[in-house]
Amino acid sequence: MSLGETYVTVLGWVGSDPDFKEVAQTPHATFRMGSTPRQFDRALGRYVDKPTTWFSVECWRGLAQNAFESVRIGQPVIVTGRLRTHEWTDDAGEQRSRVVLEAFSLGHDLTRGTTTFSKNPPRVDSLTPTPVPDPIETTASPYPADEYSVTSLPLTAQTAERDAA
Repeated sequence: MSLGETYVTVLGWVGSDPDFKEVAQTPHATFRMGSTPRQFDRALGRYVDKPTTWFSVECWRGLAQNAFESVRIGQPVIVTGRLRTHEWTDDAGEQRSRVVLEAFSLGHDLTRGTTTFSKNPPRVDSLTPTPVPDPIETTASPYPADEYSVTSLPLTAQTAERDAA
């Protein structure tokens, strides 16, 4: 994590199906997410919805692939990530900006329902076996033998006095 960045966790609902593409051979998924707070209105004696805040959620790499395969419109989700502002100039010369929630964690909100988890298969680069040495033939030493001199430590106070003399 970096200093000065804004990290948030947002509870809300998926507002659009994820759009998946590869950017420079890196998986990328985006979708809209709405978060609508509720507040108790004493005059009405019930909860009322406050205005919805909309976010554009961006996912990268493995999270992008998993989000694309897992979330759909209307599902309740919890997203943790950092807020980023993207600024640009449109065709009319107007300055524009939008706030993007760059996700590094995403999941279904289990207070609203159930889901089923499927673990990802191992990555291709981790499939090559690493040779494991035979423990009988392996010897370990904390340091090379000639690199450090071995000095015995005094075991008693008399030994230390005798060595000092």
